[in-house]
Amino acid sequence: MQGIMRSLAGKLTLAFLLVGVLGVLLFALLVGQRTRTEFDRFLSDRDQSILTDALTDYYTDNEGWAGVRRFLAAPPLNFYARDILLLNADGVVELGNRGIALGRRVNPQDLNGSTALQVNQQTVGYVVWLPAGMGPGGPGGRRIPAPMEAAFWGRIIWAAVASGAITILLALLLGWWLARTLTAPVRELTSATQAMAAGDLNQRVQVHTQDEIGNLARSFNQMSADLARASQLRRQMTADLAHDLRTPLSILRGYLEGLKEEQLQGTPVLYTLMHDEVLHLQRLVEDLRVLSLADAGELSLNRRLVDPAALLERTGLLYVVAAEQQGIQLRVEAAETLPSILVDTDRITQVLNNLVSNALRHTSQGEIVLSAWAAQGHVYLRVHDTGSGIAREEIPHVFDRFYRGDKARQRTDDTSSGLGLAIAKAIVEAHGGTIQVESVVGESTTFTLVLPIPEQ
Repeated sequence: MQGIMRSLAGKLTLAFLLVGVLGVLLFALLVGQRTRTEFDRFLSDRDQSILTDALTDYYTDNEGWAGVRRFLAAPPLNFYARDILLLNADGVVELGNRGIALGRRVNPQDLNGSTALQVNQQTVGYVVWLPAGMGPGGPGGRRIPAPMEAAFWGRIIWAAVASGAITILLALLLGWWLARTLTAPVRELTSATQAMAAGDLNQRVQVHTQDEIGNLARSFNQMSADLARASQLRRQMTADLAHDLRTPLSILRGYLEGLKEEQLQGTPVLYTLMHDEVLHLQRLVEDLRVLSLADAGELSLNRRLVDPAALLERTGLLYVVAAEQQGIQLRVEAAETLPSILVDTDRITQVLNNLVSNALRHTSQGEIVLSAWAAQGHVYLRVHDTGSGIAREEIPHVFDRFYRGDKARQRTDDTSSGLGLAIAKAIVEAHGGTIQVESVVGESTTFTLVLPIPEQ
């Protein structure tokens, strides 16, 4: 029993069984009591009808009440006449009972349960039903069960017991079936979560229904897919990080070993190369620190109200010379009446710098346009280029860390750690905004920052 109660299926089965038993008992109690009351009332009405019809016929046949006592003393009328008074039209007792003597005048209106006897639409007498403890009934009366009545009640009880047993059995079977149906997905989820706890993240369960259990199964499948993808990305990031660290460290080690063994002579060019590799390592470590702070929700932001147009103009001034050297036109398009945004200027500038530098690396001709506008409580900052573009299947992954799917967007110099877009997304989301990308291969790429306008 303890094992059954520890399982959800056992609890549901027992719950259905208990509901079935209580339902049968309550039904038997209420219906049985009501049936007995209505049955007694039916018998009482039947007895009264039989007696009044017999008395009416007697008066019609005899044209009076003479000899009515002998008539009522014969079976089966003696059974019905045990607890009545019979009065003539003047209220004189023709059949006494309960201490009310024959010939006594009684006002039938003073007695409860009186029935007028009529012949040819004239009242010829009254039958008064006395509220006896034994007798043919009437208000307050109670009848001694006859053998036929006892047999009737026996059949009623047997039918109630049989129907109750069938009902309980059906409740038990239905409860067992429903419990198995409801707990089957739970058992699948339990098995899958245990497998995930053991390290196998690639788990899926069947979605059998469209109810809450089905929603739970779909949520589990989505969680499993996200965890598996996150695990894959983590492994890929670890491999990429090891590669990005190993390359400059190998270069530095080679140069240092050459200097140590005096195979190389220290020159300004050599020291500059070593310094650049150290700076690259420093940028990589700093980018990783920023991402870890963003993941932990601890990225510090020194916010202040800033004009969006000023942010774009500042970024444009930084890269206008480099754009001219590449033969690319760099323009800033922003209205002077844009609402201010509450941001960390250095962080948002870092995002814009990353986007513009990427655009310069992958745009060989055409233009780069920095634009801004406001709509629906947000300010939109856009960086658009006419560069090589990004393949459609790669767009959902451009913000992944160290993602290497699109060769056109990989790092081609030592100024990037490969984490720029991941950091940009983390910074924008820390400001309560979003970053979006649209691209057509060979035509253009557009990054859009959506930042909320602070409430006044």
